[in-house]
Amino acid sequence: MKLRLIRPPKLEWYSFLFSMPLIDVIVNLILYKQQFWSDYRIWLVSFPLLFVIGFISWYSHVCYDIYVEKKYPGLHQSRQRITLKSLIVLFVMTPSILLIFWVYDTFHILGYELENADLIKGLLVGLSVNMVFETLYEADFAFNKYKEYAAEKETLQELSVKNEFDSLKNQVNPHFLFNCFNTLSSLIAVDKPRAEKFLNELSKVYRYLLRKNEDGVGTLESEIRFIESYYQLLQTRHGEAVRINIEIDKRYNPYLLPSLTLQLLVENVVKHNVLSKNKPLVIDIFTTAGNKLVVNNNLQRRTVQAPSNKVGLDNIRAKYDLLRQPGFRVMEDGKNFTVVLPLIWNNKNAPQL
Repeated sequence: MKLRLIRPPKLEWYSFLFSMPLIDVIVNLILYKQQFWSDYRIWLVSFPLLFVIGFISWYSHVCYDIYVEKKYPGLHQSRQRITLKSLIVLFVMTPSILLIFWVYDTFHILGYELENADLIKGLLVGLSVNMVFETLYEADFAFNKYKEYAAEKETLQELSVKNEFDSLKNQVNPHFLFNCFNTLSSLIAVDKPRAEKFLNELSKVYRYLLRKNEDGVGTLESEIRFIESYYQLLQTRHGEAVRINIEIDKRYNPYLLPSLTLQLLVENVVKHNVLSKNKPLVIDIFTTAGNKLVVNNNLQRRTVQAPSNKVGLDNIRAKYDLLRQPGFRVMEDGKNFTVVLPLIWNNKNAPQL
């Protein structure tokens, strides 16, 4: 079985390489006092010896910490983890520095003889160093765990949002197709040539819909092109009874909005208002300052309202909520019905669902 060495994290490596030379100097000063400054043998013999002992002690400490962190990895297990780390600091790592004094005294390394004051100083150094770095290591571990939990939580939220968004898209496509087939069915009975023309337009529109509705959001330019195609379907059935006026500032063309938003709004308007050649239903679609797209129509409500499953406005509002984009508004003043849609800046950080 091949022995596999544990690789300490970068923070532990940096802390050791930065602090060990300083600790080495402090311990040698305790051992040899003023002799430290004049006896070059301390630098040739004692300094490397203490560095090696310190490395072994530090590496053992890191391996133990990694074992404890694997056994109790959760933030809710911090009490168990900190308790076990404190025990190793108090009863193993700190006395290890005192062992150094015993070894130096027993073997009289460079003439050293033990003094009681040295033991107290050594104990304070060992305790202080271990407590400082153990606190640093635990804080770094807890912070990294917190970041992992936050990232996992964000990933789960994104997956949840994507599932909700896909659910909303799936509501739209069958709804749109169902309404179009109803329209086609009505035309076949009264005007077969117009029904054929309608079917051709429908195939173009639906191919476009399938191609552009995969990402959940589309550019304003592509949505306008789509609504122009959809308008052809409306004119096939209703003629001049419905009109759509479009005025778009070209600088907003790259901006994003939820796919099929305009189609849903236009469909809602046609569904809930009277259409007449003498008094046509007029739908105005235009951009305004502040990255807004406005869809406005004159109100001429049907006497008998068509049944509604509220897929339209609720669907659009839900999509903007999922995209975390405020500013969606619905207004009515008795003469006009207006919907304000916030346009989303299209860059690499724009929401992609």
